[in-house]
Amino acid sequence: MITTNSPSPPARSKLILATCCLSLLVVSMDVTIVNVALPAIRRELGASVADLQWVVDAYTIVLASFLMLGGATADRLGRRRVFRWGMALFTFGSVLCSFADSTAVLVMARIVQALGGSMLNPVAMAIVVHTFPAPADRARAIGIWGAVAGIAMALGPLAGGVLTQAFGWRSVFWINLPIGLLALWLTSRYVPESRAPTPRRPDTVGQILLLTGLAALIYTLIEAPRADGVEAGGAALLAAAAFIALLIYEPRRHEPLLDLRFFRSLPFSTATLIAISMFAAMGAFLFLGSIYLQETRGLSAPLAGLCLLPMAVAVIGLSPLSGRMVAVRGARPSLLISGVALVLSTLMLTRLAADTPLPMVLTAFFVFGCGFGMVNAPITYAAVSGLPRAQAGLASAVASTSRQIGVSLGVALAGSLTGDRVADFAAATHRVWWILAGSGALIVGLALLATGARGRASAERVAHLLEEPQ
Repeated sequence: MITTNSPSPPARSKLILATCCLSLLVVSMDVTIVNVALPAIRRELGASVADLQWVVDAYTIVLASFLMLGGATADRLGRRRVFRWGMALFTFGSVLCSFADSTAVLVMARIVQALGGSMLNPVAMAIVVHTFPAPADRARAIGIWGAVAGIAMALGPLAGGVLTQAFGWRSVFWINLPIGLLALWLTSRYVPESRAPTPRRPDTVGQILLLTGLAALIYTLIEAPRADGVEAGGAALLAAAAFIALLIYEPRRHEPLLDLRFFRSLPFSTATLIAISMFAAMGAFLFLGSIYLQETRGLSAPLAGLCLLPMAVAVIGLSPLSGRMVAVRGARPSLLISGVALVLSTLMLTRLAADTPLPMVLTAFFVFGCGFGMVNAPITYAAVSGLPRAQAGLASAVASTSRQIGVSLGVALAGSLTGDRVADFAAATHRVWWILAGSGALIVGLALLATGARGRASAERVAHLLEEPQ
């Protein structure tokens, strides 16, 4: 067996990083690759807009709810072991999705996928942090990690369009099979086993409260336009009660699912809010953009994916640059560029119409991609920088959870605000773009707040607090 007491040689370290990035690739890409296939799923399975929202959000809700449990379980049972379980379950869930014959079956299969995915990303980040103990090497590895997250989400729509046109919508799930099998082989061969020195105990109550709160909140947003007032109000009250109970219960646990002390760090708490804001924008953008291009403008799936290429090119080009900027200049420049680009792109889209010149639409997509491409590396870096290495897995899980919560909220809000209207769909999206422009302004403000002397001081205080015994 490979031991974990000595550091990995450089070549092995790179292979470990590549293996972990493969897991991030499939989990992140699966958030977006389905979007271009949504119109095809709608036609074949007779799905409504709400059904399509659940196809996306069932995945992200479960992923968000169980990421922290996945990280804690890996710290206790072994990171390589849990990572392999997660990859096997994710791959199996992808196969189930490809054989779904109704939206209900597809949603259930997406839940299986998400359960596997929850055992991948936070565990992989903990493996990366363990593999690269030197701060400079760790910063570079985290930069690559953040870049892969952005690239995966950007490539998803393009790959989804090509696969849907060539082989049908089911093929967007087949692509996970070879990647999953390759990752399993690399993990068995190169990734050493590791555990946290003091693994965390399971927090069953906290887990149930988090899942209940997120599911009830997203249900309220998706179903409120169609449900009666009593049903929607009951779901909203359930969400509020679950989140309030979580905030009251967690500080009383010795080893909570969600360590609220993390949020005393300005860089960490603002990174969480920025992740929610930007990924909500990405979820809404891809959901609305895919429907607009195919059902309003009448483009085929490959052409719709091609129209999203400017966004993908911007993300692919700027994500590595953002990682290098974070390593050299910190998080502020990348976050400011991201927020400004989000404001500019969404303001351009507030004038979207069925006959908007395509070059103008593509320009807005490109500017949006610039904003999204710059945000992943600083979010990831802020989530773990300044914290003890033993807390890296949990901190990364919270950051990943924030991303998935953002996507869920973005898709839920986008679908609910536009509804099933097709004739005036472009006009119906305008309210969403104005809301996202406000999110971009929020990102700019949070970036200025978190990256100054006050933010650094708060991170140092929290790091000292976490190192002390509770």
